[in-house]
Amino acid sequence: MPSEGNAPSHYSVEDVYRGPYAARVGAFIEAGLTARLTPAREDASRVALVLVDEQHDFVDPTGTLAVPGAQNDLARLLDWFYANAGGVTHIYASLDTHLPYQIFFRDWWVDPRTGAHPEPFTAIGVEDVEREMWAPFTHPEWSRAYVGALREQAKKDLMIWPHHTMEGALGHMLVAPLSEAIAWHSAARATRPTYLGKGRTPRTEFYGVFGAEVPDPDDPASALNTALLDEVMSYDRVYLAGEAKSHCVLETVRQVVGRYGDQPDALRRLHVLGDCMSSVAHPVIDFDTLAEEAFDEMRQRGVRFVTSEDPVR
Repeated sequence: MPSEGNAPSHYSVEDVYRGPYAARVGAFIEAGLTARLTPAREDASRVALVLVDEQHDFVDPTGTLAVPGAQNDLARLLDWFYANAGGVTHIYASLDTHLPYQIFFRDWWVDPRTGAHPEPFTAIGVEDVEREMWAPFTHPEWSRAYVGALREQAKKDLMIWPHHTMEGALGHMLVAPLSEAIAWHSAARATRPTYLGKGRTPRTEFYGVFGAEVPDPDDPASALNTALLDEVMSYDRVYLAGEAKSHCVLETVRQVVGRYGDQPDALRRLHVLGDCMSSVAHPVIDFDTLAEEAFDEMRQRGVRFVTSEDPVR
């Protein structure tokens, strides 16, 4: 249980570890109404909390792309959140949202020699496409060009992922303890959260909250959402946490740095909750080391990395 703050009596840290359940939204709203917090509109210093993809498939060990350590991350995040909810003005929560047959799923690609599809966690690079080790079933010109653009623009190869966060399925939902906390905060502070869907574009990967890795010209929604980015960064302080550190959190922060890299005062407003995120486990690639190297560069540019023991000031 949180050692301080406003956590409602319904909440227990054990909720984080007990698997999927129907969120007790009504009960947490009722608890929020009696929390005696001031309305968010009265905040003299405005604080945004950005929650990246805190969904069943990433957080729960039974999820199809479970991130090791994610439940402990969430327990620390909720401890921090309930202790500091009176200072959090607005919550943005992203929802990774996928459909069958997208470029990063195995059904899009085939080995033309055997008819086999790539297994999850297979990396497909430019060389693999040129040698026809893997060929696209559909959109052949785009798919081949995309792998090259991904290497050139995003500095990565295409990764084949397990089917995850499929729209309408259990894996897509925010984990229940977090849904409850957001509902409680909304009632306690007389405000509404903003939910951000991302990832429906079939021909590109969409890790960062604000835009795809390689925007698809046929889908304007995949372009960098500068209006949303500017809205979030207009707050006096921005706190960010979520899963996975190595991908969606990293790319979200990278998008902020890419837009505000020449504005050190803006970057100093961004606070990454470093102990509330973990990296994807890959059998070969050390994603966590790669993420730490990138974050070290961001620290040098002014992004602040804090922990769940640090209060909102």
